[in-house]
Amino acid sequence: MAKFKLVISDPKAGTSKSITIEGTQAQNLVGQKIGDIIDGSIIGIKDVSLVVTGGSDRDGFSMRSDVHGGTKIPVLLTGGVGFNSKRKGERRRKSVRGNTITEFITQINMKISDKSEKSV
Repeated sequence: MAKFKLVISDPKAGTSKSITIEGTQAQNLVGQKIGDIIDGSIIGIKDVSLVVTGGSDRDGFSMRSDVHGGTKIPVLLTGGVGFNSKRKGERRRKSVRGNTITEFITQINMKISDKSEKSV
């Protein structure tokens, strides 16, 4: 059974909140991709739309939006998520997760895209 730690940030207020979900609420998120808009009522938050912005698996490998699927694969990176260059022009092969949420993901990062009076 899937269990996720959700980190939901509110860009307008500059705050974030951490929620742990499991069971049927967590199963609703399996198969979603980075950039997908999710209704907050699926995870128990009403009147909010959430956008999936990233995440990481249990070993700390981050999700990248340009790698398709949910597997962990080595990719040649020049910058961005999962790679910090030591010098200018450096490229390195690093292992990263794909953009699809699977049961191997432990943390999912989201941001509030549309909300009414009630907030997280």
